[in-house]
Amino acid sequence: MAKFTVCAENELQVESMMAFKAGDSKIIVYRLADGYYATQSKCTHVFASLEKGKIIDGCKIQCPLHRARFDIKTGEVIDWANFPPGIQLLNVVRGEKSLATYPVTIEDGKVMVDV
Repeated sequence: MAKFTVCAENELQVESMMAFKAGDSKIIVYRLADGYYATQSKCTHVFASLEKGKIIDGCKIQCPLHRARFDIKTGEVIDWANFPPGIQLLNVVRGEKSLATYPVTIEDGKVMVDV
């Protein structure tokens, strides 16, 4: 793993997110009420960009395409793709898969991510 500076601590408001490039990886950094978190930038269902998703209930990210929801802190699947009706047929082939998560630290006012 390598550590990357992605932004200043004050660049993200609580319950917001932003996409960054960290080495060869695209990641999303989230600022929740209890701190900063990072996940891969693509949904594990059909690889839609989570950057266009929305934070739900203060701790989940919802994919904008098929509404899969993941726990931002752990990457675990909360709800698998369920929209539009019929997408469940694809779910037979595209089984549930958690998001990759990355450790985040704050150093001298900078958000650092280990990727």
